[in-house]
Amino acid sequence: MRQDRRASRTDLHRSVVTRRELLRVGLTLAALPLFAACAPAAPAAPTAAPAKPAETKPAAPAATSAPAAAAPAKPAEAATPAAAAPASTSSKPTGTLKLLFWQAPTILNPHLSSGTKDYLAARCCTEPLITVDAEGKISPVLAAEVPSQQNGGVAADGKSVTYKLKSGVKWADGQAFSAEDVAFTFEYVSNKESSATTAGTYQNIDKVEAIDPGTVKITFKEPTGGWFVPFAGTNGQIIPKHIMKDFVGAKSREAPINTKLIGTGPYVVDDFKPGDLVVYKPNPHYRDLSKMAFDRLEIKGGGDAVSAARAVFQTGEFDYSWNLQVEATVLQDIMNGGKGDLVSAPGSGTEQFFYNFADNTKEVNGETGAPGTKHPFLTDIKVREAMTLAVDRATIVKQLYGDGLLGNLSPNILTTPTGLQSKNTTAEFNIEKASKVLDDAGYKRGGDGIRVTPSGLRMKVVFVTSINSLRQKEQAIIKDGWQKIGIETELKSVDQSVFFSSDPSNPDIYARFSADVLMFSSSSDSPFPVQYMNRFYTGPDPSTTWSQKSNNYAGRNFLKWKNEEYDKTFEQVLAEVNVEKATQLWMQLNDIVVKDFAAVPLVDRLFADGKTKSLTGPAPRTFDIVTWNIGEWKKG
Repeated sequence: MRQDRRASRTDLHRSVVTRRELLRVGLTLAALPLFAACAPAAPAAPTAAPAKPAETKPAAPAATSAPAAAAPAKPAEAATPAAAAPASTSSKPTGTLKLLFWQAPTILNPHLSSGTKDYLAARCCTEPLITVDAEGKISPVLAAEVPSQQNGGVAADGKSVTYKLKSGVKWADGQAFSAEDVAFTFEYVSNKESSATTAGTYQNIDKVEAIDPGTVKITFKEPTGGWFVPFAGTNGQIIPKHIMKDFVGAKSREAPINTKLIGTGPYVVDDFKPGDLVVYKPNPHYRDLSKMAFDRLEIKGGGDAVSAARAVFQTGEFDYSWNLQVEATVLQDIMNGGKGDLVSAPGSGTEQFFYNFADNTKEVNGETGAPGTKHPFLTDIKVREAMTLAVDRATIVKQLYGDGLLGNLSPNILTTPTGLQSKNTTAEFNIEKASKVLDDAGYKRGGDGIRVTPSGLRMKVVFVTSINSLRQKEQAIIKDGWQKIGIETELKSVDQSVFFSSDPSNPDIYARFSADVLMFSSSSDSPFPVQYMNRFYTGPDPSTTWSQKSNNYAGRNFLKWKNEEYDKTFEQVLAEVNVEKATQLWMQLNDIVVKDFAAVPLVDRLFADGKTKSLTGPAPRTFDIVTWNIGEWKKG
């Protein structure tokens, strides 16, 4: 059923960038439809649904102009910088909005976040300069307008972008927001010792300059079509210089905003119990305070996806439950409770597993899986090929994801935007072929059917993921295939509050990759997917890109996979301004990862959240986070 995303009107000034302009600068890498409009366009509907999906009604950006798609781009008619509306208390927010995340937030600093649940919690407080919707349309948040070549914001040579900022914006403590905060955020993230998990988004920036309090200029190391990647959406959240200036570098983990976050957004943290509960109150200096409906926001963590679904659809105890990764037949039954609606949209992310290229059985300088060590058999591409051939992805999708209800089979790790999906990959399942690959490579079966390496080592893998009944069933299907080809498989599951936490001292966080194979879902954060594909990049300095003890396991490449062709292509796409060429390069990067069997895509997941029938406002975004507009959520 088609999901209705008609938007309510709002007088908040938000300009949008035109189609032709984005074609020039490279946003439409996959020929995304981009246009100025008064409401977000409806995304593709899920292929099936057990019940009518919820109507998601985000507040619509007010269009400044709507030129025809074929007409030459021109500056918006009302292109003057928009001043932020002064905070108003004419209509005081009342009541409590209750959200349930079965993966609980563990840290609130968006640049030290280790998973989606942390970004969701942070985005209630902190904001980026711009946000990008599922159709690739850019809208300003803290920016006064969307930069373009016509308004002088985007340099013709692709080397810089200049933002005009909204005036009158204040931090929750009353201090003025300015360009200095934007420049400082880059300083904080780019400092190697800060160990920022978002650093990959900013790696092509040479400098960020506060030209004046209301103007900030970003200069890139190389020309780029992805000028909109830094300071956008989830990874682009601005942090306050006046609070954080003494916590750059090695002291980043001691910063007060890690647990007591304040921002320019609608809410400010009142209380935080990591792994359990975040309580917020309205930001008294928020520019749109009069539009807020709630005087208390709670994000409760814990439980599992099944109990989270029941808490909305059956008991109505919570207003919103996130990430209902529940077996399709179970979810359909729960939804019959009738108290809620399914909030569904494409672009949730790719369920995938990763092979470990380091040796996690050896300890070097107090670190297992240290850089420089090699896994005793997973570094052999033939072993990875055979294990991948033994995975029955079609059964996983059909039995567990409802064959299109909650996700679709995918042979690609890069699935969003859809125009970036490669046509050069397959998802073959063939136990006989997998066994032959191992036979031919010299991995012989022992008396019990389990293979040994040519050096005599028994081939056993530990396969880990987070605790979730759906994921445990995925593990079981995958284990069955591996056991059949002679790879002994031990399944391990870790509580999600630990698995996705950012505590570097805990060996069970995914970033430490203490097992042999690891599985979770991950999504692209931008139509120019730098941060997402940065996970496989090594570059000239593995001490920053590889997850390891020296950087508090903040390096994106936790696989410790190095591929020269990948690195060269990744660096090339960062500087590519031609749309068609960039598209081909992103596909090529996907193909390198998939064909080298570094990561194995399983399911292209759909968003599947739950909301009470009386709640309006939630609108999941592929390139931002569902709490992007939480100040506009209402009941009744």
